[in-house]
Amino acid sequence: MSSRNEQGDLTSIWTPANIVTCVRILFIPVFMLFATDAFAGVGMSVHAQAIAAFGIYVVLSLTDKVDGSLARSRNEITDFGKFLDPIADKLLVFSALLVFLAQGMVNVWVVFIILLREFLVSALRMVASANGSVIAADSLGKAKTAVTMVALCTLLFVRCAASWGMAYELWIAGQALMIAAVVLTVVSGIQYFWNCRDIVFRV
Repeated sequence: MSSRNEQGDLTSIWTPANIVTCVRILFIPVFMLFATDAFAGVGMSVHAQAIAAFGIYVVLSLTDKVDGSLARSRNEITDFGKFLDPIADKLLVFSALLVFLAQGMVNVWVVFIILLREFLVSALRMVASANGSVIAADSLGKAKTAVTMVALCTLLFVRCAASWGMAYELWIAGQALMIAAVVLTVVSGIQYFWNCRDIVFRV
């Protein structure tokens, strides 16, 4: 079913890009089930679940670029997509962080700092939008996202590599990457507010 009429105007929110975003969100609970060993009672080994969780998370992380590219290449950018895509991104990050927090693989302060930054930047974007300004992701923000996703994938792979004798080295690498992600989270958040200081501190 086409999302455009004969004049070429969009008639439906169900564009290929938005469908990809919705599928991404729907598979996040599936990732969490595998990551928390929910299928151990049905004969699936912990190692197999760890591999499944890692594979699903990597695929979901990569689809972050797919939906945006589809929307731009097909000229099908919708308000629904603008609303849903950042939600999908944040759910993907925090689903992994919550799993790691429950398993003791990340510190609670890591989750708090990343969550605080996301709330503050989202609020900043809403205020800027109300004033007719659009805050696009800059290079530092994109670097923060990239490092965060690599850190999360590395920590997910720790359980996959447990039987290969590489778990400790991967855990160290994952922790180092997570520290880098937190630093970039704080610095990029400060930069957003500094760049928008005229909006934030407007009387």
